[in-house]
Amino acid sequence: MITMTMKELSKALSKIDFCMFNTNGGEGKINSRPMSNNGDVEYDGDSWFFSYEDTRKVGEIGRDARVALTFTAPPSLLGKPGIFVAVDGDASVIRDKAQFEEHWVKDLDRWFPDGVDTPGLVLVKVSARTIEYWDGEHNGRIHLREADAVAEGAV
Repeated sequence: MITMTMKELSKALSKIDFCMFNTNGGEGKINSRPMSNNGDVEYDGDSWFFSYEDTRKVGEIGRDARVALTFTAPPSLLGKPGIFVAVDGDASVIRDKAQFEEHWVKDLDRWFPDGVDTPGLVLVKVSARTIEYWDGEHNGRIHLREADAVAEGAV
């Protein structure tokens, strides 16, 4: 098993726009929906998603912040397998307009017509705890606390 670095994983994720965003629906139910990362993928373990506050997912995050994201990319034109990425993390709901502006891209106007001033707009940040990946050639797991310690020279 060869382990990807966060830089390599970030490069792979930069080519994937949508993921399945999974929340705890209560009573043992997992709710999933497609969400776009809006090209905001200089990936360091944090994923960013815009949403309306009055959605089921935001309510579920309020009750249980543990979420999972799943990303997949198709095989390349030359036949190299695509990549599958599973993120186990914690979500937080952000209502800070300055952070909206930091993560806003013009394509979001399609869903949020008033831009960062759209009534009821929130930003959902998912901070990964564990990332698993498979690409047909390699597979592995990155524990973010360990990755942070290595990056800081502690390990």
